[in-house]
Amino acid sequence: MSNQEVAEALIRQFGEAVSEFDEPFGLLTLTVSREQLLPLMTYLKDHKQYQINFLTDITGIHYPDDAGREFCVVYHAHSLVNNFRVRVKVYLANDDLHVPSMTLLYASANWMERETFDFFGILFDGHPNLTRILNMEEMDYFPMRKEYPLEDGTREDKIDALFGR
Repeated sequence: MSNQEVAEALIRQFGEAVSEFDEPFGLLTLTVSREQLLPLMTYLKDHKQYQINFLTDITGIHYPDDAGREFCVVYHAHSLVNNFRVRVKVYLANDDLHVPSMTLLYASANWMERETFDFFGILFDGHPNLTRILNMEEMDYFPMRKEYPLEDGTREDKIDALFGR
């Protein structure tokens, strides 16, 4: 089973809903539409040959300068039977941060989705308990968004020359 074979099968099955295929470091990477995310992940898990049965990671990325694709949800999944990995990306607009929950398909998605919600504010529709998991409930912002300056401009204890600037 090669990346090429899996990519061709996904294109046959999902057509234009899958795109942006790549193989960084040999890892099959693709982008899927939000509407086809759950069917794609179900297909990969239930396929008799692929058996991608372990969800390794879910995370978010914030691209504030990419209009209409400001957020990306990234899924890493693994076939323990075939030692085959895949990375699936879903891009979201800033004003519509909803993706379907993978908790019914992969129980491990529960805490990973909560963490992604907690840090990026991405909403996982159908999640059984989408609440903050690491930050305080009272927080009214999402700390991993690139909405804040990297340094505090009011600090006076930093001398640029001492930091190689």
